[in-house]
Amino acid sequence: MRIEPGKRWRNWGRSQEARPQHLVHATTPDEVSEAVAFARDKNLPLKTVGAGHSFTSIAATDGVQLDISALDGVLAVDGPLVTLGAGTNLYQLPALLGEHGLALENMGDIDKQTIAGAISTGTHGTGAQFGGLATQVEALTLVTADGSTLHLDAGDELLPAARVGLGALGVITDVTLRCVPEFVMRAVERPEPLEEVLDGWLERAASVDHFEFYWFPHTTQALTKTNTRMPADTPRAPQAPLAAWVDDEFMPNGLYVLVCNLGVVAPGLTPPLNRLANKLVAEREVTDGWHEVFTSPRRVRFREMEYALPVEAVPDALREIRAAIDANNWRITFPVEVRVAAADDNWLSTAYGRQSGYIAVHRYYREDPTAYFEAVEAIARAHGGRPHWGKMHFRTADDLRPAYPRFDDFLAARDRLDPDRVFANDYLERVLGR
Repeated sequence: MRIEPGKRWRNWGRSQEARPQHLVHATTPDEVSEAVAFARDKNLPLKTVGAGHSFTSIAATDGVQLDISALDGVLAVDGPLVTLGAGTNLYQLPALLGEHGLALENMGDIDKQTIAGAISTGTHGTGAQFGGLATQVEALTLVTADGSTLHLDAGDELLPAARVGLGALGVITDVTLRCVPEFVMRAVERPEPLEEVLDGWLERAASVDHFEFYWFPHTTQALTKTNTRMPADTPRAPQAPLAAWVDDEFMPNGLYVLVCNLGVVAPGLTPPLNRLANKLVAEREVTDGWHEVFTSPRRVRFREMEYALPVEAVPDALREIRAAIDANNWRITFPVEVRVAAADDNWLSTAYGRQSGYIAVHRYYREDPTAYFEAVEAIARAHGGRPHWGKMHFRTADDLRPAYPRFDDFLAARDRLDPDRVFANDYLERVLGR
């Protein structure tokens, strides 16, 4: 275990910062236990830091910041079950799993997060028959507040609590994922009229493996993305290098920085720029590896709010968001992203007990998102929405409790595993209570 003086920490989206007193690097589970003991001796809270891709302050602390990035890689393989160090980043998985002919069942479009951070905040991809990343967890190991080790597997009643544990129950040191045989995907992207997409939302979401769409405010078009799973030996047909660079790097990253900065200094340019962006989006079809299709580079910093709604509520909610943007004369450069996920039984999962549609809204990091996000949250709450734990929201424990049938069960598990709140911070106090 290596202990250093704390230093200023900021998350990727520049929405949060903290100044911990101590930074502790742990390279083994035993050193994680030592770090917890160190924090208790100092009477300081301890929070594990991952890749910093949460937009909330869920990982922030002014006490002890724990770095477990050295706990990475494959620890064991048993058929489709792969045990990984908790600090393993998602972008490492194609190579690590590929050595065994395996893949993740599903994932989102950003791969910078650690596996522990991704499951703890409820990270998900899209697909009506596929749950969030935490649903793929068959077991995990925690170091709890007294420094002891707790291994939870499929037979343990606390596993559904710990899979999406918000960092409130302990420090995850390893995660066992249920993987699937390696596969490729055929991806079709095309612009379509927004109203047609909304009218066909339930059918579209249910009829394919992975469906999502983006809508640029101030336009009438949606960019739909349909991904179909194919056997691993399907011939690949990736996009030509130059076209891929234009579509995946130049347009969404290089050119988009200019668009966002113009939106800051001259908001009136945003609607015509969004309409121009829609015209520049071309239909494309590629067949490539699962990871290449699921993920996209994201280099333009932003802040994000995402809400999970009953899947059937998505069209009405999005129309209400569009009306709010128009009524308030907001100029929104970033698109709204819409996805779907299967119901699951993880206590604090946003998809607990119901198939869910997800609406994610974004603002460039140099713009104040507050008014826009508050309006979207009000709309989402009216439809029974639950906020993504790693993305910005304004909810508190009092109004979150009715949204989660197992909320009090989770609090009981927290009382059992961390009665002295070693793993507390301001965010957990707000969303879970003291």
